Amino acid sequence: MNKQKRLHDCSIRTECFLASTINIYAYSDALVVLGTAGIVVPILRRCGISPVLGYLGAGAILGPLGLGSLINSYPVLFWFTVTDAKNVSGIAELGIVFLLFLIGIELSLHRLLAMRRLVFGLGGLQVLVTSALIAGVAIKAGQTTSDAIILGASLSLSSTAIVLDLLSNQERLTTNVGRASLSVLLAQDLAVIPILMFISILAAGPGGSVLASLGTALLQAAIALAVIVVFGRVLLRPLFRLVATVRSSEVFIAAVLFVIVAAGVIANQAGLSMALGAFVAGLLLAETEYRKAIEATVEPFKGLLLGIFFFTVGMDIDFRELLREPLLLAGGVVGLIAVKSLVLVGLAKIFRLSWPAAIETGLLLGPGGEFAFVSIGMATAFNLIDPRLASFTLAVTSVTMALTPLLSFAGRRFGSWLRSGRPMDSALISRPSGGQGHAIVVGYGRVGKVVCALLKEHGIRYIAADLDAPTVTRDRRDGHDVYYGDATDPKFLESCGLSKAAGVIITIHTHDLIDDVVEHVRALRPDILIVSRARDADHARHLYALGATDAVPETIEASLQLSEAALVGLGVAAGPVIASIHGKRDEIRRALQEAAQQAGRRSTRAVRAKTK
Repeated sequence: MNKQKRLHDCSIRTECFLASTINIYAYSDALVVLGTAGIVVPILRRCGISPVLGYLGAGAILGPLGLGSLINSYPVLFWFTVTDAKNVSGIAELGIVFLLFLIGIELSLHRLLAMRRLVFGLGGLQVLVTSALIAGVAIKAGQTTSDAIILGASLSLSSTAIVLDLLSNQERLTTNVGRASLSVLLAQDLAVIPILMFISILAAGPGGSVLASLGTALLQAAIALAVIVVFGRVLLRPLFRLVATVRSSEVFIAAVLFVIVAAGVIANQAGLSMALGAFVAGLLLAETEYRKAIEATVEPFKGLLLGIFFFTVGMDIDFRELLREPLLLAGGVVGLIAVKSLVLVGLAKIFRLSWPAAIETGLLLGPGGEFAFVSIGMATAFNLIDPRLASFTLAVTSVTMALTPLLSFAGRRFGSWLRSGRPMDSALISRPSGGQGHAIVVGYGRVGKVVCALLKEHGIRYIAADLDAPTVTRDRRDGHDVYYGDATDPKFLESCGLSKAAGVIITIHTHDLIDDVVEHVRALRPDILIVSRARDADHARHLYALGATDAVPETIEASLQLSEAALVGLGVAAGPVIASIHGKRDEIRRALQEAAQQAGRRSTRAVRAKTK
């Protein structure tokens, strides 16, 4: 009897061990995703590749349709690939929920109203017209009306993550192209909600009356959204006020997660997606005074969750689909980009954007977006779309998304060519008459205007130049003495009197353009004073190496001003504080200059060593 009991206990322990082993194996898929986020993506970022594209590519290569399909032949791949998408699907769904929540919290009603003309006009028309055109083509190709609508609406959207990442890295979010693109993307983000609702309604509708099923689904949706809005208006602000009094970051994080998941669960119980509930919750929280604190709370794991989402999106990309019908695939890619770009260019001109801005915006937003994977994947799971058609459509979308950086570059070059070929505004034709002993101020934005005002106050003559044509036109008509021109052009610098100038002050904020101006000015005038704005200490060190006389890092200058205000506020006399701030500034300047000189000497020695 005791022997049987020992055997039974041993069997139970064995089963527990095997169960734990199976769980550990299941974690291997999660480890692949986390390894991509921690190792692969940082390497790609250093190479200048968008993290979104990195996650998509890694998901396609390491997913079940990529190397994961070769595990039977090469078992060692088990630990380096995702074998079952279900193992990470839960985290991916949470990533979608957080993505919609973040879109909602960034889409405050005030922001929507401020940009309503472009958001609801340009962006709304783009979604409707593009959806109708693509749906028409799908119907002609033999698809049902519901399938065609899903395909058209899904492909009308662009990649918010990739486009905004490109514009942010180029520091062009505030340009005409940046504002137009952001407006269209906001409209597309809003369009995601009715698209998901439409798919949910089609999937949940009973076999009876279509109108009855639509009415029932819409009523459920309206009730769920009303519950979220009412509870949000009544409870959110008191909830976060109570949580804020505790002054615990852990409790605050728990409250944020509770709101996101609770709103998602309410929406899910009404037959809608959790993402829709999270979106509404974000929209409500965007109107509270806790918006910034919530964004700061979500920020640390936002990138990881979105990365996991894009990784799982990449797992739906089937490389075999790319090779099955390459000509048809290429036609789909070209057709999608052409249709969306032409629609956007035409609508942008109607909304009075310039040709360069319209064409660049059209090419930038021409590719498909990540939500096509969500909506088409959802429709496929509900058996609304044929899996083969879905696979082909997602392959087209993935290729166009990978082409986004190239299309952005082409749009910028084409826009520059158009600008150079058209007649200039009369306000931009004026050229400076030169001078002697004056300062040349490159950039006439907020920083440039302050610099020029102080130069004028101290009786120093200056010539201000800027390359933003609309800004120069507006400023000149308002009476400002600023000229349109490229400070990297030797002829323009000559017309500004560089040969007789006392110094050049660079106030622009674009990293590469600052470098070009410093190099060109130093090459033409080795002896002239060059004072330049810098983004941070590393950039300042780089500018010293290029030949800048003085570089002012924004981050360090902000810390010095903060320290000065704090010391004076704490009761230290203003005189000693100012002296210590000046001393610290000189100390930092000397350290950066010495580091630049050492880097230059190391570079010289390396060149000599190679020569030998």
